[in-house]
Amino acid sequence: MNIFADFNARIVKAVEALDLRDRDGGAVDLSRIAVEPPRDASHGDIATNAAMVLAKPTGQNPRVLAERLAEALHADADIASADVAGPGFVNLRLQDGFWQAHLAVLLGEGRNYGRSTIGGGRKANVEYVSANPTGPMHVGHCRGAVVGDTLANLMAFAGYDVTKEYVINDAGSQIDVLGRSAMLRYRQALGEDISEIPPGLYPGDYLVPVGQALAEEFGLGLLEMPEEEALAIIKDRTVDAMMAMIRGDLALLNVHHDVFFSERTLHADNAKKIRAAIADLTLKGHIYKGKLPPPKGEKPDDWEDREQTLFRSTAVGDDMDRALVKSDGSFTYFAADVAYLKDKVDRSFVDLIYVLGADHGGYVKRLEALARAVAGDTVKLTVLLCQLVKLFRDGEPVRMSKRSGDFVTLRDVVEEVGRDPIRFMMLYRKNDAPLDFDFAKVTEQSKDNPVFYVQYASARCHSVFRQASEQLGEANFDRNRLVASVASLTDEGEIGLIRKLAEYPRLIESAALALEPHRLAFYLYDLASSFHAHWNRGTDNPDLRFVKVNDPQLTYARLGLVQAVSDVLTSGLTLIGADAPTEMR
Repeated sequence: MNIFADFNARIVKAVEALDLRDRDGGAVDLSRIAVEPPRDASHGDIATNAAMVLAKPTGQNPRVLAERLAEALHADADIASADVAGPGFVNLRLQDGFWQAHLAVLLGEGRNYGRSTIGGGRKANVEYVSANPTGPMHVGHCRGAVVGDTLANLMAFAGYDVTKEYVINDAGSQIDVLGRSAMLRYRQALGEDISEIPPGLYPGDYLVPVGQALAEEFGLGLLEMPEEEALAIIKDRTVDAMMAMIRGDLALLNVHHDVFFSERTLHADNAKKIRAAIADLTLKGHIYKGKLPPPKGEKPDDWEDREQTLFRSTAVGDDMDRALVKSDGSFTYFAADVAYLKDKVDRSFVDLIYVLGADHGGYVKRLEALARAVAGDTVKLTVLLCQLVKLFRDGEPVRMSKRSGDFVTLRDVVEEVGRDPIRFMMLYRKNDAPLDFDFAKVTEQSKDNPVFYVQYASARCHSVFRQASEQLGEANFDRNRLVASVASLTDEGEIGLIRKLAEYPRLIESAALALEPHRLAFYLYDLASSFHAHWNRGTDNPDLRFVKVNDPQLTYARLGLVQAVSDVLTSGLTLIGADAPTEMR
C-alpha cells in the first residue's frame, strides 16, 4: 500500500469538505495536490502543498487556507498532529498505531510489498544493450545492460507488461568486416600463415575458435566455393557464435532478454518490411523527393548531393529531414530504424524505451520524430542515454579499444569483482551522469561501498533470526505471530524504520514513472543505513536489542520489524538483479 497515495485521497476529501470555489464560482482543480515525505524528518511524517496550490485560484491567503485544512485533518484518527509551516505547507505526524498497523500489512504482503498496478498493464518494450555481434561484450556495454534490465524489472513490478528486447545488428558493413575477419581465422586454422591482421578487420583472438569451428565443419570446402557464397556462410556461423558468446556474457551479469530481434529480417523478401514502413509514412504525408544540405562538420559516408527519398522529420520535431532511400535505390541505415519502430508499434507496444550509449545522442530527436510520424500520440517513446564508465585500478585508468583487440571484457570484470557489485554500482549514479568504477572500492567491506553496506544489512537481518532461534529455542518464526505482536513497537527508532519501509511503494511507482532505476539503489542504501543505525543503538542500549528472552512478545514484534526490513531489501535487490545474502563471507 502506498501510504502517500492513501493520504492524498484523504487530503483531497478534506479539501472537498471545505467547499472551495475558484474565482468564477467553479470547482477547483485538485490534481496539483502533492503528498510526500517532508525534506526534514523532524517536521513530521507527511507534507502536503494543498493550501499552496489552491490559494491563488480560490483567492485565499495560503496560510489561512492551510490552517483551515489542518483543522479539518485533525478529525482523522490516524493523524496525531497537523501543523502549518512556512508560507502554507501542512505537515502531518501520524499515530504510532498507524505505523504498527502498516507494518502488519507489510508483513502480510511479504516480498510483494510495493508491487503496484500503476502501469495499468500497458505494453512496454525496453530495448537495451543491442551491441553489434562483432565480438564479446566489453565493459562499455555494462551500464546500459544494467540500467535497461533493472528498469524493465522495476516497470514489471509496477504493473507494466514489459518485454526486454535486444536488436541484433546483423546487417550492414560491420557484418561484412566480421565475415572477412573470420575468413582469415578459418584459413589460419587450416594451417595458413596469415601474418598480421590487415587494418580495418577485427584482430581479436575471440575469432580464433570460430575459425577452428569452420575448419572442422567444412575442411577446405569454403575455399573451393565462390567467395560471395563462402562469406555468406561464414557470416551466418560467425554471427551465431558471437551471439552465443554475448548471451553467455550477459547471463554472467544476470541479464536476460525476452526477444532477440534480427535486423536482417527487415531486409528479407526484398526488404518487404522496410518498403511497407516507408509506404505507410508516404500515405501519412511524411515522404518526399529532394536533396539534403551537407551536415555541419564531417560528412557521413551515406550523404549524397542528389535527389533522394526523404522523411520530412522536421515537421514532427526533428532538426533536419532524413534520407531513407539513396539515389541508387538502396536503403539508408535509418530506413531500417523506421521499419523496426513500426514493427514494435505493430506488436501493440505503447511505451517504447531505448537505452543507448551517450554517443547515440544524435538519435534522440530523430527517433522521437519517427514515433510521432508512425503512431501519433498512441505511443510514448523515450531514449535514455548512458554516460561512459571509467575504469580504475590502483588509481590508474584502465584503457580499452575494441577494434585493436586490447579491451576489458564484461566477463573480465564480472570474474574479478562479482556480478552484484557491478549491477549495484552501475545504478549508483543517474544514467546520464559520468560514473567511475574502481575495482578496489567496489569490493572493500565498508560503509563506503554501497553494495556491501546494503547486502550486509540483509545478512544482519538473517543473523538476528539465527540468534533468536538459539536463545528462544525455536527453529521457525510464524509470520502471523509476528503480525500479532507489532503493537509492542513504540521506540522512536522502531517507528522510524517503519516510516522508511513505508516509502518503498511510493519509490517503486515514482521510479517506474520517471524511468529512473537509480532511485532504487539510493533507497536501499538509505534503508540499510537506517537499519544499521538502529542496530548500533541496541549495541549501546541492551533494552533496544531485537532479542529479549524475558519478553517474548516484544521480541516477536521486533523480529517482525527485522523480517519487514529483510523483505524490502530482498525485493529491491532482486529488482536490481543482485542477491540478498543470508550471511557475509
